[in-house]
Amino acid sequence: MALAVTSSSTAISGSSFSRSGASSDPKAVQICSLRLSDRTHVATLSQRRFSMKSQNAESHSRSESWVTRASTLIAPEVEEKEGDVEDFEQLAKKLEDASPLEIMDKALTKFGSEIAIAFSGAEDVALIEYARLTGKPFRVFSLDTGRLNPETYRLFDAVEKQYGIRIEYMFPDAVEVQGLVRNKGLFSFYEDGHQECCRVRKVRPLRRALKGLKAWITGQRKDQSPGTRSEIPIVQVDPVFEGLDGGVGSLVKWNPLANVEGADVWSFLRTMDVPVNALHAQGYVSIGCEPCTRPVLPGQHEREGRWWWEDAKAKECGLHKGNIKEEDGAADLTPAIVQDIFESNNVVSLSRGGIENLLKLGNRKEPWLVVLYAPWCPFCQAMEASYLELAEKLAVKGVKVAKFRADGDQKEFAKQELQLGSFPTILLFPKSASRAIKYPSEHRDVDSVMSFVNLLR
Repeated sequence: MALAVTSSSTAISGSSFSRSGASSDPKAVQICSLRLSDRTHVATLSQRRFSMKSQNAESHSRSESWVTRASTLIAPEVEEKEGDVEDFEQLAKKLEDASPLEIMDKALTKFGSEIAIAFSGAEDVALIEYARLTGKPFRVFSLDTGRLNPETYRLFDAVEKQYGIRIEYMFPDAVEVQGLVRNKGLFSFYEDGHQECCRVRKVRPLRRALKGLKAWITGQRKDQSPGTRSEIPIVQVDPVFEGLDGGVGSLVKWNPLANVEGADVWSFLRTMDVPVNALHAQGYVSIGCEPCTRPVLPGQHEREGRWWWEDAKAKECGLHKGNIKEEDGAADLTPAIVQDIFESNNVVSLSRGGIENLLKLGNRKEPWLVVLYAPWCPFCQAMEASYLELAEKLAVKGVKVAKFRADGDQKEFAKQELQLGSFPTILLFPKSASRAIKYPSEHRDVDSVMSFVNLLR
């Protein structure tokens, strides 16, 4: 992660989030000390109570009176400490209609040099612009996973020059990365999910960085993922990570853009003429690591470009786990009932037994083209029209066109036996070859797939 400090800030030095200075524990001082004014007040109150106690019960021993006096000393100190605790839930309600600039100003005013902006290299550059507009010193950090796009690194450089800051990057532990790659390869996330890689490259570095802060600022928005981020508050006690003081409740999380729509963020960026990631112009909306990010199709939600080979419910990396809306222990974006796709007289619907028989055949009467799909997958839905057109053209060429639903209970079978990597996967079963040939491209238009079939059938 990286920490950036504006030139007007004098409270920060070095390249670490951790603070230097007195080694004494401020919590211990607070618990063990009593201000002089408090002692005077407590002593007076204690004397009154002690006097009343003596008049009403003269038979009590001197030692018992000291117990009474001790109890009066403790109670006011506890009450004072509880009164200092901020109710961030109430603060979030008060700020519900506030602008991002107002929220940013409130956050920076309240926490000063002990708060920092989390910058991912995407449209959350808006946070840095809002911080600049407050006129207050601010800090910026970022996670360098080692797998970012070149365009993201260029944006980091442009942002540093634009705002006159230095972003301090947090890197994953080299030993952990080495162990993961040596044991499972560079692209293991395509096979067994992205969570392990994200945990090593993102979550643990973030955890280290936040241990040096009392609060952090994120670019989360409710409309980024309606199924998992729809209840993001403006400000909250972070339910997952710990801050500088350690323990539950030691870190505050600010989300100034929570109620802002993506289109309004982009209007702001264009109006203020701030640097943006060049990938946005290529169809990328939500941007993460290079192997796990791709452009989205028109009309698709921005999160569809992340971890596209996994089910919709898995599209979170763990950085904002505490804001994921879950039901029955899991956030599930897959509808309970989904209408089937690729419905045509020219497309054969294969059962598990049918696809297994096709695998076993060494010599077939005609070649087969089969799509492995999930009807809820937006990429499968997007290619439906072209696949039906392709089926119609191949029908007169003696090529059978089929579909096999490979999600749910069939997914493991499809991954092991049918080369399923992500949805949709297209396979060609030639007449004479026993093993299916996987279509290698993501260009699934009629002409591209037709060329593939003509060359191999």
